[in-house]
Amino acid sequence: MSEGSLVRATGLAAVFFAVSIGFGVAAVFRDPGVGAEVMALFSEQVVAGLLSDSPAVLAVKLFLNNLSTCLLLFLGGVSLGVVTVLILSVNGLLIGAVTELVRQQQGMLYIAAALLPHGIFEIPAFLIAGGLGLLLGREVIAEWHGSGDAAAGALPLARLFLRVVVPLLAVAAAVEAFITPAILSMIA
Repeated sequence: MSEGSLVRATGLAAVFFAVSIGFGVAAVFRDPGVGAEVMALFSEQVVAGLLSDSPAVLAVKLFLNNLSTCLLLFLGGVSLGVVTVLILSVNGLLIGAVTELVRQQQGMLYIAAALLPHGIFEIPAFLIAGGLGLLLGREVIAEWHGSGDAAAGALPLARLFLRVVVPLLAVAAAVEAFITPAILSMIA
């Protein structure tokens, strides 16, 4: 795996993610009821279990949740990248829908305060994990064609996941649990 191939694969993951965000934003822009439904589901499934926790417990839960998503992004490459693309797309749609609904209700400053502090770490981790998943899919295809060994190709990808994605997720979780709420309390 070359650095260029990782950059291209991560760029492709970013395109899938960005297009999905755009679809999520457009859906809520056209019909805010869609955003309300997504927000209710998101609040029920994700937020409800997090709000009552201390910041330290919240950071651990956020880290584990994001780690499981990133592991699925990476390991989804075994499906020739189909699962990776699906996870990128579903997360993009949800983020786009929730972001547009919150933008309509709270404004862009609130969105920036809620997403930027931890997002500068979390989104690159997510996209790199997606890129690694796409590269893993390429390794599987190469083995099918008799020109590679997917297990041998997966090892450097896994090492990169551990060296780059996991630390980014740890920092993102700490920022999201300890810093983002303080920023939001200043502007709310």
